[in-house]
Amino acid sequence: MGSLSCLLFFIIIILPTITASTILFQGFNWESSKKGGWYNSLVKFIPELSVAGITHVWLPPPSQSVSPEGYLPGKLYDLNSSKYGNQDELKALIKALHDKGIQSVADIVINHRTASKQDSRGIWCIFEGGTDDARLDWGPSFICGDDVTYSDGKGNLDSGEGFPPAPDIDHVNPQVQQELSDWMNWLKTEIGFNGWRFDFVKGYAAKYTKVYMENTNPTFAVGENWNTDRQAVRDWVNAAGGTVTAFDFATKGVLQDAVQGNLSKLKDSNGGPPGLIGIMPGNAVTFIDNHDTGSTQNIWPFPSDKVMQGYAYILTHPGIPSIFYDHFFDWGLKEEISKLTMIRIRNGIKASSTVRILASDPDLYVAAIDDKVIAKIGPRYDVGNLVPKNFRLATSGNDYAVWEKQ
Repeated sequence: MGSLSCLLFFIIIILPTITASTILFQGFNWESSKKGGWYNSLVKFIPELSVAGITHVWLPPPSQSVSPEGYLPGKLYDLNSSKYGNQDELKALIKALHDKGIQSVADIVINHRTASKQDSRGIWCIFEGGTDDARLDWGPSFICGDDVTYSDGKGNLDSGEGFPPAPDIDHVNPQVQQELSDWMNWLKTEIGFNGWRFDFVKGYAAKYTKVYMENTNPTFAVGENWNTDRQAVRDWVNAAGGTVTAFDFATKGVLQDAVQGNLSKLKDSNGGPPGLIGIMPGNAVTFIDNHDTGSTQNIWPFPSDKVMQGYAYILTHPGIPSIFYDHFFDWGLKEEISKLTMIRIRNGIKASSTVRILASDPDLYVAAIDDKVIAKIGPRYDVGNLVPKNFRLATSGNDYAVWEKQ
């Protein structure tokens, strides 16, 4: 009986983890830090996320920060000064997620840091880690040498793009690499995080993302490489070691243009999807909007009346789809989006699934995924004989429809 019990445990518990379709959910927007007690508020939504098949929730930057949103962090170990809630509330949220089988993803902002004190020059460049010891207590020599606003010139040159609002941290420095890795591992062991969302990865060379991946071994990680050139993003993924994923800005850009009467753009010259999912689907995280592109910042928003067409595309296609909090809860799209996630899960659609594009006209896009699901977006109603008789309509909405093989 002991061996049988172990086998049943493996089948029931382990296999779903291996075979389940990964679906990321961004659990905040640009205004969440101003709502008061965001961690406690998010706990209440966990049952609905679980029912929708969400496997990972991306949480906001957890550390003390000059900006309330968390993207100008200072004392990295200080999780009690966050505007989203305190350390105990964060741990309780993560435990509640784990209890439902959902993994938690921390927003890792390490390209830059804000200082706690001024040096003898009057420059804000003395950093405190937020502990009683010297962990992450750095001086100006830990800033990139060419960051002339803050550096004393002793650090290494910046290996990536600059970030004017705050000191650029010198990731070439072995102590920086080690102490940041130690902090991230503390977020895993003490707080309970499972994975990372690396903020602004253009700010330092990809090889340092590889260092942090190897030193911390997350179960999931995604980098924010804001670049619509899919080849450049593929190069970054490879240079970062090949295990990290990247947000698919190329797919977002083409898709939000395509749904406005240019659906023929959803097929590249090789007959496949035009975004990162067309050349590196297993490492692509597709999305419609996030706290930067949408929310109250609205830097690069998806057409608001066509958001569900976008979700019909990313939730049926390869890549790892990410669902935005605003769309799911604030826009009232939970039921429509959940129908699509269930179709994805029922049919075992994964990041590496295959796509056959059946039509890519300006007003009609139709594709078969793994020959199990057919997705259609666009205003043209008549799809002709593109959908075989052994497929049944699973869900539909404004200018989109999805069929499942019977």
